[in-house]
Amino acid sequence: MVDLEIDGELAVITIDRPRARNAISLDTMDALNKALDGAAGARALVITGGGEKAFVSGGDLKELAALRTELEASEMAWRMRTICDRIACFDGPVIAALNGHALGGGAEVAVAADIRIAADDIKIGFNQVALAIMPAWGGAERLATLVGPSRALLLAGTGRILDAREAERVGLIDQVVPRAEFAEMWRSTAQLLARRQAGEVKRVINGVPTSEAVAAFARLWCSDEHWAAADKVMKKGK
Repeated sequence: MVDLEIDGELAVITIDRPRARNAISLDTMDALNKALDGAAGARALVITGGGEKAFVSGGDLKELAALRTELEASEMAWRMRTICDRIACFDGPVIAALNGHALGGGAEVAVAADIRIAADDIKIGFNQVALAIMPAWGGAERLATLVGPSRALLLAGTGRILDAREAERVGLIDQVVPRAEFAEMWRSTAQLLARRQAGEVKRVINGVPTSEAVAAFARLWCSDEHWAAADKVMKKGK
């Protein structure tokens, strides 16, 4: 259902529910929490879906239809919102590798990541309005941060679904890759981000005090890794 792969300093979480188009059920939420526990300590994280049709198709309506009271609905929303918050607050860079369509709650999972890399034939949309509901897993707020409040309202308020290139143009997707190159591209990018310095860059972008940013630079400057790389550059210049 939810697979965790550890590849050196990189953790990869795959939501793999082909019969449900990788929809999120209550059991899936539990499995995601456990996978995030297992990914702790990795320097970078990838969230992706199994197959090529869906990244995450949203909530599992067949199961979640059993939730009929406001209390049940709010408890479910808080439960998944907390998971999306865990993804967003992961110590290292997080990539959403959009192997397939990311719709409704799937789009909310995607925007919880720091970076979105998509195959060129996928679609993405906050189309919860089609079910007479709204995003509740933190997606509306994160969408507004990415594309601006007015465009976020237009997209989530109408439920418009974008193809990959449209989503890239508005800033919702960061990189669109031909399907044939997709798996290699997201993994190679993730491996580059699974380095100590990329994690420090994320911390600075997220707003640590200037003194902490300078201290992080100084630690990296004095590291063996830095001087090994610098020595190679200096030798090439001779």
